[in-house]
Amino acid sequence: MKSLIKLCAFLFFVSSYAQQSLTYQKPSDEILELADVELAPAVQIDSKGEHMVLLYRNQYKSIQELSETELRLAGLRINPVTNIGSRTNYYTNIKVKKIKDKEAKQVSGLPENARLSGFSWSPDETMIACLNTTAKGVEVWVLNIANASVKRLTDANVNANMRSTINWFKDNQHLLVKMLPNDRKNLIDTAVAVPTGPTVSVSDGAKAQNRTYQDLLKTPNDEFNFEQLARSELKKVSIDGNVQDFLPAAMYRGISFSPDGKFVMVTKIKRPFSYIVTFTRFPSESIMYDAGGNKVKTVNEVPLDEVRPKGFMSTRMGKRNMQWRGDRPATLVWAEALDKGDPAVEVDYRDVVYELNAPFSGKAKEILRTKQRFSGIQWGNDNNAIAYDYWWNTRNLKTYLFNPSNGKSKIISDRNYQDVYSDPGNFVSSKNEFGRYTLNMNGDKLYLMGDGYSKEGQFPFIDEYNIKSGKTKRLYQSEYTDKLESLNYAIDMKKGEILVRIESQKEYPNYYIRNIKKDALTPITSFENPFKSLEEVDKRVVSYKRDDGLDLEGTLYLPLDYKEGEKYPMILWAYPREYKDKASASQSTANPNEFVYPYWGSPIYWVTKGYVVLDDAAFPIVGEGEEEPNDTFRSQLVGNAKAAIDAVDNLGYIDRDKVAVGGHSYGAFMTANLLSHSNLFAAGIARSGAYNRTLTPFGFQSEERSYWDSPETYYTMSPFMHADKMKTPLLLIHGVADNNSGTYPLQSERYFNALKGLGAPVRLVMLPKESHGYRAKESIMHMLWEQDQWLDKHVKNKKKEEQKIEKEETIKN
Repeated sequence: MKSLIKLCAFLFFVSSYAQQSLTYQKPSDEILELADVELAPAVQIDSKGEHMVLLYRNQYKSIQELSETELRLAGLRINPVTNIGSRTNYYTNIKVKKIKDKEAKQVSGLPENARLSGFSWSPDETMIACLNTTAKGVEVWVLNIANASVKRLTDANVNANMRSTINWFKDNQHLLVKMLPNDRKNLIDTAVAVPTGPTVSVSDGAKAQNRTYQDLLKTPNDEFNFEQLARSELKKVSIDGNVQDFLPAAMYRGISFSPDGKFVMVTKIKRPFSYIVTFTRFPSESIMYDAGGNKVKTVNEVPLDEVRPKGFMSTRMGKRNMQWRGDRPATLVWAEALDKGDPAVEVDYRDVVYELNAPFSGKAKEILRTKQRFSGIQWGNDNNAIAYDYWWNTRNLKTYLFNPSNGKSKIISDRNYQDVYSDPGNFVSSKNEFGRYTLNMNGDKLYLMGDGYSKEGQFPFIDEYNIKSGKTKRLYQSEYTDKLESLNYAIDMKKGEILVRIESQKEYPNYYIRNIKKDALTPITSFENPFKSLEEVDKRVVSYKRDDGLDLEGTLYLPLDYKEGEKYPMILWAYPREYKDKASASQSTANPNEFVYPYWGSPIYWVTKGYVVLDDAAFPIVGEGEEEPNDTFRSQLVGNAKAAIDAVDNLGYIDRDKVAVGGHSYGAFMTANLLSHSNLFAAGIARSGAYNRTLTPFGFQSEERSYWDSPETYYTMSPFMHADKMKTPLLLIHGVADNNSGTYPLQSERYFNALKGLGAPVRLVMLPKESHGYRAKESIMHMLWEQDQWLDKHVKNKKKEEQKIEKEETIKN
């Protein structure tokens, strides 16, 4: 008998602490009914608002798809068999309809088991080219919108590894396509290859403070494989399927035709490669060719970009942001730093913008100087354009109205970009004679379209802006108080036709044409609600205050079986965000009229299981003046959490001894900190987080200081450093193939080992093949099952003895 008792005790010990071999599980029927539904299609509409293309896809990939061969090189994840990104989202079906028709037509001729991606409209918008991935490779197909049919243009020999795979010629009859080179060599199997020597990295003393990128090159074999996968031949493919040579094999990256179609700028990657930055910072050259493939001129050469000055606003020297001027036939535009790319250098102007006309052999003309880091231009005409600059450290955004002809400019908006109440909206654009989106101009009038956040709620708007007077006039403002109207696209400002999307808590989002001049609304889609079981959920936005007076909010859902007077367990889900002023941090952006849409990572599923859910709870981390937000990260984090729990508890809905907290990525980091430094929660769920900030020593999230600048910040904020204080049950979930900067799978593995070694109740679930966001149906269903089991055990059915022990514990600092 004693032996049996010892055996049982041993088995209990093993089952409590050893690894568990589980097959993929599925959540309960209540959750499964919401998690496994058919999605409404993605919608694309031509610029004239005449035709609509509906793209259908499966909500999830399969674990089999994620298990296909994958190489991770220089920041890319590539399937070397098919030669396309291994994590590409595919569409499986297409329908088309005229906007005025009631029913959409099924597109004929689609390939069997279609895996469609890379959709590209022809210049005249009568066709759409796309890629189809087969078991052997990638093909080019073209959709004829008028007759709703597709046909294949190429064999499965397209190279989509470096993106920018298909580009239309101006004649609407040809495509420039990246294709596999005839001289591609066999890849090296790095798992079995015999090394020829060590890998050696060298520093010449220059500071190279880069983020902790993943999927970097590591060996000469990686370099060889990357080069083979990056090399393409450029071919001119007609819509009849005729293929002609255009340019010989090279590591082509970006391809861009001039607005008039007479030139094409091609960017090639060059050696040497880097082991500390991704391919986007490898050396490159941009060469101009004419439409016949004849070289005109090399217009830019960029060296290896490993070393930059310190700071988020640092940049490299030389030409950058090279692009076409959208209102001219063939004019190149680019920016250059005036501060050596160093934000610490004090200058009156940070950047200068130049332009150069075809044939690109003259002297570049200066057209603008920006006080902060240049971020883009919306072109209008020779006399009017809109430019933007920004500065992360102050969260400042400036908008310039400038004259490209004489360089005169004036700042028309100077604001904190986190201050959503003051957002004037975005300038409306439309297609011009070159097929480029430029400012929609009516004489001296421009138009602005905004989200319309305010203290009173969200009311999207359209304004008319007078260039000469600088004054705005409101043309339209949504008046819905029980619905949310999103202004998607201005189809025709002269007629007043706007593409809008309208939804409510129970009304699935659908598209309409709103005529703001005729006050008319015409429905153009009728997608059905796939989440019927949530139609009766009680959803509201709750507002409350932190102990320092900061206004906060969250979206509250009551359980479907809610009965007045009863107390329920609660799940609090959040993601911290940094601010430089309390005024911006306290603004309301939650809208109670948004459709209740549970996505794969949502906590909303648990309203079907008897939980109150406080989703997207505001967790601002504020640092005003010289103080950085993270200087008081922990105390603000706990203050946010306590305010949220107090607010819902004061409404009488919850048993505050049964509150769980959860988050993904930085939200997981938040969760671990809250469990380490407060006794507010019964359990936590942390997905794909980072827990030891010393493993990201050159900055993380919005922290610009390095570990050596502020070691106390890195130590104080790291849950790993305070693992001895963690006594609350924590479920850790992480994708084995996480590619996000800083959130290596190692972060969860080491944190789990620390917690386990110190006796904390913790469970680690590593999802095979999954990246930072989970994709496979099997993984997501299992994740939901894990979360459900964890919440059921440690929150809903938490034992009174556990509650008593927690209350007797000393509050953790």
